[in-house]
Amino acid sequence: MANKPRNIIFAIADSLRYDSVYNGGVGMPYVENNAVQFSEARSAGCWTLPATASLFTGMMPHEHGASSQTRAIHKDIPTLAEKMKAAGYKTYQITANIATTHIFGLDRGFDEVIRIWQHVESKFNTLQKFLVLIGKPRLRAKLMSKDLLMQRMSSDLETAKTWLQVCYDDIFNQARRIIKENEAKGEKSFIFLNLMETHFPYHIAPTFQLSTPGLFKKWRETYSLFHMVNQTFLKQDKNPIKKDMLPVLHNRQRLSWELLAPHMNAFCKEMHKDTGNLMVFGSDHGENFGEDNWIYHFSNVTDGGNKVPMFWLDHNDPSPRTVETPVSTRHIYNSFLKAIGENPSEPCILTDSERSNPVMESFWYNNKGNTMDKYKYNQLCLVVDDERYLLRNDQWHCAPFRDERGEPQFSPLDKNVNPLEELNLDGERKANYLDTARKFKAFSDNIPF
Repeated sequence: MANKPRNIIFAIADSLRYDSVYNGGVGMPYVENNAVQFSEARSAGCWTLPATASLFTGMMPHEHGASSQTRAIHKDIPTLAEKMKAAGYKTYQITANIATTHIFGLDRGFDEVIRIWQHVESKFNTLQKFLVLIGKPRLRAKLMSKDLLMQRMSSDLETAKTWLQVCYDDIFNQARRIIKENEAKGEKSFIFLNLMETHFPYHIAPTFQLSTPGLFKKWRETYSLFHMVNQTFLKQDKNPIKKDMLPVLHNRQRLSWELLAPHMNAFCKEMHKDTGNLMVFGSDHGENFGEDNWIYHFSNVTDGGNKVPMFWLDHNDPSPRTVETPVSTRHIYNSFLKAIGENPSEPCILTDSERSNPVMESFWYNNKGNTMDKYKYNQLCLVVDDERYLLRNDQWHCAPFRDERGEPQFSPLDKNVNPLEELNLDGERKANYLDTARKFKAFSDNIPF
């Protein structure tokens, strides 16, 4: 039997798109030469809560229950951290994103959650901090609150550090410290890392910086960033972000990846080479920059928002290879369980990727009651051979798997057509898709509008 990992490190670059990694011109030499790469991996959810909950449970959002309206994992579902603890690992979460902590229950099973904003000094100036305050509606409300006037700093304001400055070295150093201290005591560690450098507003410098030259272009970039984070297009018919600004926003993430990539590569090498450690690096979800007429990522399912990079650096076999079969990253949960000696019945993307049928789900975002009726829909999308099929408002749509123009638009099918019934698939796969669609619809129908 293969040895179990000495330590397990699971690092997630929040919101990192697949094309930012593979079309950006900056690679990770050690990772690429030693990892199993998944070229067609897709997240089950489209933002941090449902996507991370799927990584932590191996389940779809309609199964674990953490969606845009139903905000927590069902308490009877065992999490990855709980499984690791039962297998004898000390469990840690080191995060730059408050969404992965107690507020949604994603801290369950971790012996310790290290909120990195509580361990770093602010590197940004007063103007930069003010921009974040006015940029996020939740923080704008606090600006005039009694608590703020009394200078009682809220946790939201503290987390602004990770929105305005890079913290990857701080996160990596915490992981190094934990492993060193535990190894001195003969203890094994499971460490989950969430890095926010590739998350909006995308760190393209050590502290927040605009990417365009000239005062007018900088104003337009700031204006577009404001409307992107606030998703104002969900509240009105006219999209305030102009088409020529979408590449600017898209490019900010690519630049942020260029900043992070060499440090991520070096950390992976340190954690993996000649250590007996299992090192996994990837993304929870992607971002949308105009695909299917969508901005940002909260409520949509496209390859821009769901196709993600994923690298598995094995503790026993460092042989590099690429898995080209479409897989769901939620099944990395089962691969972790197999690595510690369990034998899950669900697919492991390392050993039986052909059983890992990628299905993506989204649930409409309420925007404090301001979302327009035309955007109030939940969606299920699945990849089958050269097509993608989308269920929205009880009607199926389809789109080509790839298109030279980029992300193609979904076209509606006849309302009486269920393409899953007509697809030429083996019995198990068809039954799986039909069951998933049925349970997704039942879950969606029970979410009040």
